[in-house]
Order: sequence, then C-alpha cells, then structure tokens
Amino acid sequence: MGHRHARLGEVPEGRRDLGCDPLSLRSLRHAASREGGGRNEMTFCLNRRRACVAALIAWLCAVTAGSVRVTAQDVGTEAQRNAGKALYLTNCSQCHGDKGDGQGYATVHLLPQPRNFTTGKFKVRTTPNGALPIHQDIVNVIRRGMPYTSMPAWPTLSDQQVSDLAYYITTFSADFSSKESVPKPVDLPSAPSMTTATVEMGKKLYVDNGCVKCHGTLGRADGPSSPTLTDELNRPIRPADLSQPWTFRGGPTREDIFRTMSTGFNGTPMPSFADALTPEQRWAITDFIVSLSGTDGPAYTNLVIAKYSPDAIDLAQGTKMFAAAPVARFPIIGQITEPVREFHPPVTNVLVQAIYDSDNMALLVRWHDRTAEKTGKNGPALVVPPEEEEQEGGAPAGAGGATAGGSPSNPFGDAEVTPGAAAPQNPFAEAEPTPAAAASEFSDAVAVQIPSQALTSARKPYFIFGDSQNSVDLWFFDLARTDPLQFLGKGSADVTPNDTGDITGVASYDQGEWSVIFKRPLRAASGAPFTPGEFVPIAFSVWDGLSRERGSRRGLTVWESVYMEPEVVPSAFGPMLRIAIILLAIELAIIGWVRRRYGSRDRTELGGEPMHPSATRA
Repeated sequence: MGHRHARLGEVPEGRRDLGCDPLSLRSLRHAASREGGGRNEMTFCLNRRRACVAALIAWLCAVTAGSVRVTAQDVGTEAQRNAGKALYLTNCSQCHGDKGDGQGYATVHLLPQPRNFTTGKFKVRTTPNGALPIHQDIVNVIRRGMPYTSMPAWPTLSDQQVSDLAYYITTFSADFSSKESVPKPVDLPSAPSMTTATVEMGKKLYVDNGCVKCHGTLGRADGPSSPTLTDELNRPIRPADLSQPWTFRGGPTREDIFRTMSTGFNGTPMPSFADALTPEQRWAITDFIVSLSGTDGPAYTNLVIAKYSPDAIDLAQGTKMFAAAPVARFPIIGQITEPVREFHPPVTNVLVQAIYDSDNMALLVRWHDRTAEKTGKNGPALVVPPEEEEQEGGAPAGAGGATAGGSPSNPFGDAEVTPGAAAPQNPFAEAEPTPAAAASEFSDAVAVQIPSQALTSARKPYFIFGDSQNSVDLWFFDLARTDPLQFLGKGSADVTPNDTGDITGVASYDQGEWSVIFKRPLRAASGAPFTPGEFVPIAFSVWDGLSRERGSRRGLTVWESVYMEPEVVPSAFGPMLRIAIILLAIELAIIGWVRRRYGSRDRTELGGEPMHPSATRA
C-alpha cells in the first residue's frame, strides 16, 4: 500500500505510510495531488452543494424573520405578541404605561409602584436573583395578581390571552432577545413534612441570617432596618409582615415562601439564600414563617361580639380582660373618597374584641405597625396640603436613608447577586448598626365611631365622620397622648370637640403591635347606648404617623356592627332538678338501709310469731 492511499494532510510529515515506508508529503505533494485528482473534484462538488444548501437556508430564515424571532428565550410568535399588545393597551397601560416603563397615568397614586418592564427585573420568579423570568413566571403573576398591591388577578382572561400578554411584555426589554440572558429555573425540591423540630431550627436560622433585622422577631415587619429600607431607585419600601401570609406578593403557601427565599426579589433588599443556605435550612425557615401566622387567611368578618364580664372592667388589667372575647378582624381600606386621599394605607387590618359589665363596655383595638410614633401630633381634622396627594407615600422625606451604593439600612443597594455566584452566609454580618429613624412630625392614632344616638331606621350616618343630618360620636386616641378625646362628627369638614368625660382608655406598643383599649358607660351623655341583645353600628380609622397620615389621609373601615351578647342567666329549673334528685337519692338510701338492717331478723324479735307456709295455706 503506497502513500497514494493516504489522503493528503492525514499523516504528519516525517511519519510512515501503512506499509511502514518513509513518507514525505511535502516533497511528493504535487504527485499526490495529481494522483488524487478525481477525489478532489468530488470534494469540490460536495462543498459547492453544501454552500448552495446553506445559502438556501439563510434565505429562508431571512424571509421568515418577520414572523418568527429566532432566540433562545421563549418570546412567542409575532402573531402572539400582537394579540398580547391589544390586551396590554386595554388592560395594563393605565398603570404600566404604553411603553412598559411603569409610568401610566395611575402610577402617581400607587404604592408599590407598577413594574417597569424595560429593566427586565421581575420580583416573583423561579429563576436566580438578577435573572430574567421564564415565560410561565410572567403568566403566573398575571393570572394570580399580587396581593395588597394595585396588580389584580385576571381570572376572566383565557389561558391563551394570558400567554399572549406575557409574550408581549417581553418586548419591552432587549434582554429577552439575548441568548446570553436565557434563564434557568432554580432547583425547587418538594416540600418535606413540617415538624416542631423544623420550626425550632428555622427560628434560630431566622435570627442568625438577619431576617429579624427587617421583618422583626415575630415577623411583624418591625425590624430596626424596616423604616429606612428602599428599593433600587431609592424609594421607600416595606418589608413583608410575615405574620399575615395572605399579604405576601409571591403567594402564601410553603412552596411560595421557599421559592422567594431561593430566588429573592429583584430590585429590593430581599436577597436570594440559594447559595447561603441548604434546601433543608430554607425549608426550616419557611416552616418558622408559617408558624408565625397560625392561619391561612384573614377570616374577615363584619361583626364583633361583646361578651359579658361578671368582673368590673378595670383598665389596669389591660388586654387580659379580653381573654374570653372572640376576635373580629376588619379590613382597612384607603380613604379615597374625599381630598386629601390615601391610596395605599400601610395598615391593612384591625383586630377588635369587646366586653361589658353591668355599667361599662370596653373595646380592644389592635393592629401591626412598623414603628411606634409617639411624638408629634395628630387629629381627625388636621389639614393636609392637597399637593401631598400627588407625592409618593411611605416615609417622610429623607427617611429612606440608603443611597444607590447601599447602606446599613439596605446592604444590598442596587447590586444584584450574579446567578451562580456565592452569597455570604449572613448578609447582615458586617453591617453597621442601623441608624434610628428620625422622629416623625405626626404621631400614630386610632379612632372609633358610633352613631350619636340610637338608630330609628335602617339609615346610618355617612361612614366618613357622619353627615349634617346623622352625626357620629368619635372616640379619638392620639397615641402621643395618654388619654383619648371625644369629638362630634357631622362630616370631614365639621368635626368639633365634644369631650363629655365619658371616654377613657390606655394604649401600649409591643413588638410591632399597637393595643388600644377604649372604655365607655353603657349609657353615656353622647353616643348611642349599648344595650344587651342589640346591635350598634361601629367603624374604625387608623393613622400611621411614619407615613405622614393625619386628618382625611388615613385608612378606615366601613360600618361594621358590635353585638351586645346578653348575660347568660342560670335557669331555676336546673338547681331545682338537682335538689330533687339529691332528695330522692337520700330517700332511697334510707329505705335500702332499713331493709338491710331489719329485713333479716326473726319476726319474734319484733313481738310476733313467725309464719309457716302451712299456716298461710289455711
């Protein structure tokens, strides 16, 4: 076998051919070329055909480029994106803007601010911190919404419409067209069983990994960093109240909480713990968070039941007096009917309990608050400048604290964690002590209102401090003071002092929760009477001083009801029946004893002769 059987270039110079003879490709190159000429012509033809096929494929791609975008990310077809655009302009642009930049005409009234899609940063995802979401992530947010924000769920849209809308949203950011930005979901293992041991383990990890710095010991969003946290644009941001899972942006289930811990929230101080903690540790913290609430939902109601107390109501006893009273939770909504409005009240609900004795009734009102604002002032009729309605709420100017590069209050700043990069075991370990927030100009406050007199018809006073024809009795507690005040309300513009001395109360703040007790006689000089067995309309208002709420800018409830449950009077039949049974038992016991004592004696011992059977026959 000669060297002509070796294809040119396959054997290095200086090596031997298959017959072990020396082979010099350099000196015999022209001969090899001549002898292999037929093979070269065939190779040339094949290469030309391949070039033609490649050119044809390139032409087909160019022709179809208008209908199919060839990217590694799932961005749908042009038809799907066009269908999504029509849906977006109809349903979404009011908040997110026509350009997807979060600058719709409603944006000024919203907190949190609508998502700016042009940045490519999304909070709720299954992908690593800093990464784009996958298509299904966007679909899930559209379908479910984000609780306690202006982003609603869209159950009326079909699956295809939601999918088209998600595809169109990807057009706002060029990152979705980059092959280098293809997201890969993080590993989300199945949930293990929740046990007492995992809860205790999670409680320790919760503290060790800095969760307490923002969310507080009991998860009430009252950590030392809470008042000064900001997002990547230096806007005030509130940490989640972990004791109220129904408010979680990403969902309340164990799987939702674990996912949030694994991915973090892009653009916020909430980091990913996927690299800092093992799945077992993240599940343990998840279980501890679940244990903080003890309930799956708020269980809102419209009725508080006042229980009778045989003991006299004593304010010095505090909240212990209400141990046997059922708890009613009422939702707080923003006052958006009258200027100046509150579109995003930080307090979302109040818990109310009621008791009464023979002379007085008492109400316990509780709510979660990041800070206790006990300085400054507040009042139901304080004037709020109209321009404040157009300002972003959340914190007074300068309270944000953090800068773009990060600060002790926001150790993460604008920097995103690179997917796959190692994260510190404790992101807060090197942080300096969080500076105390500046004293607020306005204090926290709460108010209870009832009709000024017993209702004679179904018509109630206007729920915002009454009206000229139907006034309300207003119990107002400025929590910078030590006692409540009383007002007469005939509308927001007509609230006047009406201190009869009937209203007393106490207030306390502990680990992110205000507890305020009001006490009033059952029949007072002002206000509807509280009569056992009857209903009384009642409503509540809450002011958060840190958010500069005062006057008409506040959160409130609609009219609810308090029912004065009658005292349970023991029936006389029960004691009488018990006495009769006892007497009967005593009588039967005596009869039985007599029979046992004397029945076995011979009748002669009683002065008679025994009777024989034969005598009885006669």
